[in-house]
Amino acid sequence: MFYYLSGTVAHMEPYLAVIDCGGVGYACRTTSYTLSALKKGDKGKLFTYLNVREDAMELYGFATQEELNLFQQLISVSGVGPKAALSILSASTPANLALSIITGDEKALTCAQGVGKKIAQRVILELKDKLAKGQTVGGAGERYGGTGVTVIPENKLSEASAALAVLGYSQGEINLALKGIDLDSLTLEEIIKQALKRMMKG
Repeated sequence: MFYYLSGTVAHMEPYLAVIDCGGVGYACRTTSYTLSALKKGDKGKLFTYLNVREDAMELYGFATQEELNLFQQLISVSGVGPKAALSILSASTPANLALSIITGDEKALTCAQGVGKKIAQRVILELKDKLAKGQTVGGAGERYGGTGVTVIPENKLSEASAALAVLGYSQGEINLALKGIDLDSLTLEEIIKQALKRMMKG
């Protein structure tokens, strides 16, 4: 229904941002990561997700397409609702969270408020399994192939590819972004950041 909202940031509070679009204020539930990118009174743009329940309709907004993709990945995990997904996303950057999932770093996930070890393990297992089967869903509802992505990545190249796939990029986009990056001397986090910069420029 809504792809993104662009307007003036009218109000901010924990887990909430209100974007004024032509005199209508849209309340978007969001993360501390997105809130840090906004400033009251300035222009703001949020990529959105509309959550429809029997008793309510809630709008969620994110500063980047990558964060929105991760939110959608998280709520696809059994037992993880929008509230828990926002908490997980608020505890890290999208790139670092994707890296934590791929490397099986439970501690990074349990840093999020209200997220215990069982939920962290479920997120890691289910999202890794989806990647292995080529079922990672992007923001536009596309399914991305899992070529070159394994359940347990064996090297920095496959780990970086898997983390970028969690963020919603296709394997073709990932291959282009990683081409020419010095995989030997850079850390995994640095490789992912460089690839993201290239894709954002594109």
